[in-house]
Amino acid sequence: MKVPCYPDFAPIDLETRNEIHPRLLSAGDGISEFTFSNLYLFRNRYQYKIAAVNTADNGIIISGETPGQGTRFFMTPCGFPGFDVLDDLFQSHDYWKNIPESLLELEAGDSSLGRRLEERGIVVSEDRDNFDYLYLRAELAALSGKRFHKKKNLVNAFLNTWPDHAERPLEKDLIPDALSVLEYWRRDKGEDGDYMAAKEALEIFSTLELRGAVYYVGGKPAAYCLGESACGGAMFSIHFEKALDQYKGIYQYMNQAFAAALPETFTRINREQDLGDEGLRQAKMTYRPVGFVKKYRGERPGK
Repeated sequence: MKVPCYPDFAPIDLETRNEIHPRLLSAGDGISEFTFSNLYLFRNRYQYKIAAVNTADNGIIISGETPGQGTRFFMTPCGFPGFDVLDDLFQSHDYWKNIPESLLELEAGDSSLGRRLEERGIVVSEDRDNFDYLYLRAELAALSGKRFHKKKNLVNAFLNTWPDHAERPLEKDLIPDALSVLEYWRRDKGEDGDYMAAKEALEIFSTLELRGAVYYVGGKPAAYCLGESACGGAMFSIHFEKALDQYKGIYQYMNQAFAAALPETFTRINREQDLGDEGLRQAKMTYRPVGFVKKYRGERPGK
């Protein structure tokens, strides 16, 4: 199915991947939501719909709804759609989500696009809760120095306690093992969370060209992770990590082992956002991010 031109929208499905995926892969900011797999796997949660815009950078518009709030938002992952389209979008949506920093810095006449938006009454603000955390792959793989001392100790404790551990790249025959970890995680947490998206990601991981690994203790599946290439292949985005909590240090081990196993062409790892969860924010900060993929939110008061 061909993606319709704005103002028409269509649901995201696998048939649109060949058209959308190359455009998203070339997006320079590396925003974790702006991959085909992320949009597809969370299409039901956010009621995503998609439209194409006839611009020089083959623009895409994503329309969605905030779960439980009834508010509608739009996203522009591949360039600026133009002021006429933007004005029209604000008529039918409550806010503009995940504005890339590079978009705001674009030259627009004799000033930046960010300044032009401000002049048109659009209030743009940082969305800190949705900043993606960026790490150097080499640092996560080595965990060298005092900065990572506690993480390295947890990894070593895991390795010493369970010497019969193993890591295997995710292949089709290992999907049942990864699914067993996911089912355990769901029962243990007592809530679904991202269960449906994580389950579908495993079931069609080859179609989505995802990469991951399964981790074993005593020959039994104990953890798995799954993600994909972004930013033209220079960045790797981790979408899902699940593990059996009974193995202390397994998350730290999985984080280090997977970073070490990734090709060196991936220089940065995107471990996504903290969603405003203070505990998660502190945990992500302990891995010493080298930066963030900043995201912005745009609103037009009194529209």
